[in-house]
Amino acid sequence: MIPKQLEKILLDVQKPSQYIGGELNSVIKNREEVDIRLAFCFPDKYEVGMSHLGMKILYSLYNSRPNWWCERVFAPDADMEQKMRENNIALYGLESLDPITNFDFILFTLQYEMSYTAILNMLDLAGLPVRSKDRKGLWPIVAAGGPCACNPEPIADFIDLFFLGEGEEVNVEVTELYETAKKEGWSKEKFLLEASHIEGVYVPSLYEVSYNEDGTIKAYTPVEASVPATIQKRIIKDLDSVFYPESFVVPFTSIVHDRSQLEIQRGCLRGCRFCQAGFIYRPLRDKSHTILDCNAKALCQSTGYDEISLTSLSTSDYDQLGDLLDDMLPWTVEQKINMSLPSLRVDNFSEELMKKISKVRKSGLTFAAEAGTQRLRDVINKNVYEDEVMETCKTAFEGGYTSVKLYFMMGLPTETMEDIKGIADLAQKVVDLFYSLPNKPKGKGVQVSISCACFVPKPFTPFQFEPQDTMDMLHEKQKYLMSCVKSKKISVSYHDADTSYIEAVLARGDRRLADAIELCWQKGSKLDGWDEYFDPQRWYDSFAEAGLDGAFYANRLRSYEEVNPWDHLDYCVSKNFLIRENRIAKEENRTTPHCRQQCSGCGANKLVGGKCFA
Repeated sequence: MIPKQLEKILLDVQKPSQYIGGELNSVIKNREEVDIRLAFCFPDKYEVGMSHLGMKILYSLYNSRPNWWCERVFAPDADMEQKMRENNIALYGLESLDPITNFDFILFTLQYEMSYTAILNMLDLAGLPVRSKDRKGLWPIVAAGGPCACNPEPIADFIDLFFLGEGEEVNVEVTELYETAKKEGWSKEKFLLEASHIEGVYVPSLYEVSYNEDGTIKAYTPVEASVPATIQKRIIKDLDSVFYPESFVVPFTSIVHDRSQLEIQRGCLRGCRFCQAGFIYRPLRDKSHTILDCNAKALCQSTGYDEISLTSLSTSDYDQLGDLLDDMLPWTVEQKINMSLPSLRVDNFSEELMKKISKVRKSGLTFAAEAGTQRLRDVINKNVYEDEVMETCKTAFEGGYTSVKLYFMMGLPTETMEDIKGIADLAQKVVDLFYSLPNKPKGKGVQVSISCACFVPKPFTPFQFEPQDTMDMLHEKQKYLMSCVKSKKISVSYHDADTSYIEAVLARGDRRLADAIELCWQKGSKLDGWDEYFDPQRWYDSFAEAGLDGAFYANRLRSYEEVNPWDHLDYCVSKNFLIRENRIAKEENRTTPHCRQQCSGCGANKLVGGKCFA
């Protein structure tokens, strides 16, 4: 039943179905029969959060325990938030519609730095102090995990503990510890201290930070001897045995990725030097094609979806992709279920693969070239060559495709205007190729889309030391790119430079940013991943009021010897490896072979019992 206080406001907001729960496959339990209640909070709108695979996995994993109840919580849109505040309705879980202050855990997933103010807003909307030190009792514990947890320092003052790495095991271990703490009446301090002894758990309040006179970090020091000096991430060693849901919650309203999702592998073997995910999720681990086929059938049957996406960082690098498609194509074709393969690479896209995916899907293809010239592709270790791009497009066009999307980055280390021109030149070559082919689709034109993101230096990458281009430089490059495009067959889109700048500040920031984040939230920032709500001036004003210079974090070249805000966190890719890769990129313009060709000694393979050379 929807509480009357909530029911009276639902007709005054857009998409009210996203605020009421009750969807197919949502989990309802008797609140009197559970010992632990968890609020899984996605700090963005419902349509984004409900598309996230990690949330689906952990939601089902938690709820597989009879005495645990995990509910979903999303950031309300502006109209709903206004009504909630006017009517004193606290942030609530979708399954029970109970305020989340009644829960034991409030869990946030950190997918994007620009969601940090949404976290504060959700805590405030729940009626909780935003600072960890002001939440005194054992409950609720506010925890967070996800890719941005690899540098959690900017929001360390707001979160009680962080999960580093993959969550299926460590999240359960911490919840089991909390179950003991609750039964025995522990204090919050005792629980956090005990939790810090679990591998993959970082409790920021147990570390003191000291700074040098120039503003750089001097050291992270544990407050007592039993607290580990470094915290190592957790990974799942065997994907075949790890928990995977047999059903997903099916939304009433449209979401960004409205389909079933099948995770086929974790990690990446490529080593693109700008790509954080490619390093923090190492090592590469594949899941058996026979188990994946069973997972896919179960999901399609339980959800009714007519599309399934094979997800990974590099889908075409999955060793058993041909076998998996052979397993799935007979029943997906029969049941008219479309199959989506994102993250394809041009260097292993074959005619055979195209024919297989064309049986269930014939839309545009997307490839990440990343840079417009071979020199810059070598600098970033893309290991993709122009003739491979052209051959892949030829295969696609002759197979009936008429649209191609090419992803690039702008502002990469060592980039020149010649590299920017190369983006437009490569797109034009693809257009010319289409019209040169006698076997192209008849009676149709070609469309080549260029999507150009701004480079953001991220922790745990070889480019973590590099400065980001200033906004003036990025704006100049964007204008130049547009001037280089001469064909109406080519469309160009690019990321907002202000957003990329603030993202860089938060990505490489330290604990001193907490004041600026809180100030920015107080000024009105809460859904900054959406253009209609994002106001960069709020951030600039907040940095100034907090006495911080954003350029110190975003636009500064860092020495190899500097202590970074994330150096006390171990994602099992050594800093020496990152330094070596940075030097190879800048001094030699040389590529590094991918992991199946040659081990480069990053260190991550030791997590699964392998060896890496120094």
